[in-house]
Amino acid sequence: MCNAATPLKIGNSNTIQFEVNDLTSRQTTLVIIPENTSRVRQFKFSRAFIVFATCLIVLSVTTLSVIVYDYCKLQRSLPSMHALEREVAGQRAQIQAFAKKIGDLKSNIIALHEFEKKIRVMANVERPADQDGVFGIGGSMPEDLDASLPLTEKHNSLLRQMHAQVEDLHEASAAGKEAFEELHKYLQSQKSLLASTPAIWPTTGWMSSAFGYRISPFTGLKEFHRGIDIATRMGTPIIAPADGTVTSTRTNGGLGKSLVIKHGHGMVTRYGHLKKYLVKPGTRVKRGDKIALVGNTGRSTAPHLHYEVHLNGIAVNPAKYILN
Repeated sequence: MCNAATPLKIGNSNTIQFEVNDLTSRQTTLVIIPENTSRVRQFKFSRAFIVFATCLIVLSVTTLSVIVYDYCKLQRSLPSMHALEREVAGQRAQIQAFAKKIGDLKSNIIALHEFEKKIRVMANVERPADQDGVFGIGGSMPEDLDASLPLTEKHNSLLRQMHAQVEDLHEASAAGKEAFEELHKYLQSQKSLLASTPAIWPTTGWMSSAFGYRISPFTGLKEFHRGIDIATRMGTPIIAPADGTVTSTRTNGGLGKSLVIKHGHGMVTRYGHLKKYLVKPGTRVKRGDKIALVGNTGRSTAPHLHYEVHLNGIAVNPAKYILN
């Protein structure tokens, strides 16, 4: 049996002494001897407790080191995480703005569709049967996207809806383009028809003889008058009542100096008893252009304009086309 002691002095007052009374003992005694008092304190620890305490201290130090390391690493990564959060927030805002634009675009397409319907009603043009719906044949209008929906667990649903509506809008815009092109083509033909229709008085004055049967001022017999006579002063300008091309300027028996304009769509106008031509055959004229001067040539009792309108080779009443 033997004793062993290891003194350890702390500061100027206390001495700690580790003492093992028996080398084969499983206990260790901690003795604290104060210098300023005779009271000695002893603490006995088993070897198992010392091993446990040592392991606990080592584990605590290791854990604390890992925590400090992770904390430092987290601190270093915080700026990049904040930047990533800002980027994600910006992308969410862009997605929500895009959803709103899709809604606005859908509203514009619907408004254009309604405008097209109004134009067709005004022009008396029916929409083809295969172009009945703005979002497809028998298709219903897509529901409005909720652009204010938080992009959390539901953002995938919003993106799928956006993709589907973009496809619908693409098909609707293609159908709308085709419908407007067809309508534009029709209106262009109508515009050409209106421009070719003799819709204004060819000269100033008053109607001295109407279209239809009348008593001839030369023979006193009943005859068919194929135009109207407009009495006015000698040299009064004559204007084209519609767009067209001058096809003839010649002296024609009882009409004297006459002029013919072909307007297209089967419309032709003829002017007689002229004093002077202001255009030549082949001249392209617009409605309102001066073409001749009123005269008294041919079989005429006074200065006036004999004016005829022919539709598909048949003389019709010019007064029915005059709108002013």
